[in-house]
Amino acid sequence: MSTPLLWRVLTTLDRGFVGLSGRLQVTGDIPADLKGRPLLLASNHIGNLDPFVLIAACHALGVHPRFLLAGGLLDAPIMGPALKASGHLRVDRASATVGDAYHRTVEALRRGGDPIAVYPEGKISLDPGLWPERGKTGAARLALSGGVPVIPVSQWGAHEAVYWGNTRVSGWDDFKPYLTSYLRGLRRRPTFKVHFGAPVDLSDLRDGRPGDARRAHERIMRSITHGLVPLRADEPDLPKFHDPTRPTTGSSPWRPEAA
Repeated sequence: MSTPLLWRVLTTLDRGFVGLSGRLQVTGDIPADLKGRPLLLASNHIGNLDPFVLIAACHALGVHPRFLLAGGLLDAPIMGPALKASGHLRVDRASATVGDAYHRTVEALRRGGDPIAVYPEGKISLDPGLWPERGKTGAARLALSGGVPVIPVSQWGAHEAVYWGNTRVSGWDDFKPYLTSYLRGLRRRPTFKVHFGAPVDLSDLRDGRPGDARRAHERIMRSITHGLVPLRADEPDLPKFHDPTRPTTGSSPWRPEAA
């Protein structure tokens, strides 16, 4: 499956946007024999700029990931049709179609082409230290069902570019924290660190076998955390950057002292 032209153009523009927003540092790689084959990229989620940074990092490695997106984004005017034309996949977690979306994603994985990027946590981490939260087994089940490799991706720094903000944006007062924090971030130019780890070994696990999805999920999350530790070596506990809008109501079972 070839990358849609529109998505190639948008990823090129994204790299310029990320370059304007901060300094991108990419370590690790995707093995050459996995590029162009079915592949899942599983990343931690630390801020609103994460997808843009991940796209730019993948662009540097010569790949153009597709994302699993909430239905609301794909239904939005202008943006929705552009995302659909770019090959992104729909998932409505609360609807009866979530099973169909799951099977469509498995088929998309099996067809190969561009990798599919997922956030196993399902949301931005609210752990006080910004370590990955527990997450769900969806990415693990996709990997086992599709029989595809998982590359753990660890990110750090994108949380400094723009605030967590609000759960809903209905007016200027809700939007203002995003804009003002981003403009302040432009002056600081934070460093966006992205590390691509070695494929997670899931060879002894099987789709449908009791407990294997949970075991696969644990391995994926521990691999993401393992790659995250050196990225934030000078911030082993709490992030130095303080975001007054982000609640700290979450908890991480994966942080090094808990893992």
